[in-house]
Amino acid sequence: MASVDVPVALLGYGTVGAAVNRLLNEQADDIERATGHRLRIVKALVRDLDKDRGFPAGSDVLTTSIDEILADPSITVVAEVMGGVEPAGGYVLDLLRAGKHVVTANKQLVARRGAELFEAASEGGVQLRFEASVCAAIPVIKVLRESLLVANVHRVLGIVNGTTNFMLTQMEVGSTYEEALAEAQRRGFAEADPTDDVTGADAAAKMAILATIAFNSRYELSDVDTIGIDRIDPLDVAAARELDMVIRLVGQARLVDGHVDVRVSPAFVDRHHPLAAVEGAFNAVMLQGDAIREITLEGPGAGGVETASAVIADMASVIGTMGTGFLKNDAVWRSLPRLAPGDATSPYYFHLSVDDRPGVLARVAEALAENSVSIARLRQHQNGEGRAALHVVTHEARQGALHAALETLAALDEVHRPPLPFPVVSDRGFGDFEWE
Repeated sequence: MASVDVPVALLGYGTVGAAVNRLLNEQADDIERATGHRLRIVKALVRDLDKDRGFPAGSDVLTTSIDEILADPSITVVAEVMGGVEPAGGYVLDLLRAGKHVVTANKQLVARRGAELFEAASEGGVQLRFEASVCAAIPVIKVLRESLLVANVHRVLGIVNGTTNFMLTQMEVGSTYEEALAEAQRRGFAEADPTDDVTGADAAAKMAILATIAFNSRYELSDVDTIGIDRIDPLDVAAARELDMVIRLVGQARLVDGHVDVRVSPAFVDRHHPLAAVEGAFNAVMLQGDAIREITLEGPGAGGVETASAVIADMASVIGTMGTGFLKNDAVWRSLPRLAPGDATSPYYFHLSVDDRPGVLARVAEALAENSVSIARLRQHQNGEGRAALHVVTHEARQGALHAALETLAALDEVHRPPLPFPVVSDRGFGDFEWE
């Protein structure tokens, strides 16, 4: 069968855009054998025509005008790899309304403006695909939207930010937060401004997308309860090690009695849990549902080539399903309310710096008991300065009840720092732990 030449365009030609073009050139024969099509970049929208590029774009490919792409009837598929909510959002809307299929790697755009984008895609009779927006080369979106269409997924749990996972792995072996961040930047895992990563905003955008697809109900960035890794104390890292756990930035989306809870926060992860083994700049997503029990997808979650591979896979999927009506509709068909933040339940860890004197432990236990929070495990260390560190792991508790108890504790004269709770992730009962 003769190959079909498919002209495609890019919005942006930075690290990811150049990688897309390079892979399409270097692996053109493999793509053609698999799909019967030869994808060819004919236009790439940029701001600066004279900027040095990692891979040459080719003659007359670069343009500063979106109209050259919009007005070209031969271009039916466009990949948005420029990032940012604007002007990327406006460009994507115009392309969809003009009847052009769009593939995007832009998590913030999908998380913030997904409803508007899908409405435009539906009206234009085209597809909007966004595999590369979450976990780069890991095909979690495709699995959720296609393979698990009737699996009734009720929980998504994962490590979805490689930068923070690399930093936390470094901190486990003795690096300070500042040293871990500097090393992540040196290796290219962290941007010069790492705010979105370390505050959890990047992971929150991804979890909003995953929750929307998994539960067929719209969730945006503002719906995600988010805490970053920038508040982790070295004592917490040491305590996790002693408790046979590790700290990971964990995203979780759960369907609970018709309500959805979506959150991102540092968590104490039992070393026997699969997520504890995810180290460095890797990502992993666990999907749990009625028809599948549990599936775990793991791999590199960032990088130009990794993201480019996901973009190209989406482009090939679009081309292979053109004219079929496949995935033209928004995944959202219902509206499930958010679980009230205080109603979320989990075992928790927290530590207290307290005066080392009789009666303090009893006051801590009393404050917890008054709010129906029970202690599963407790460790105490003296620091030689008249103070002690209390490391507490609770049984499963309501978040609201725990916060009320911690507010009471923070107000005590014997407590010298406001406690910050971390959820505990484990598949084992506390009786199975080997620490006291």
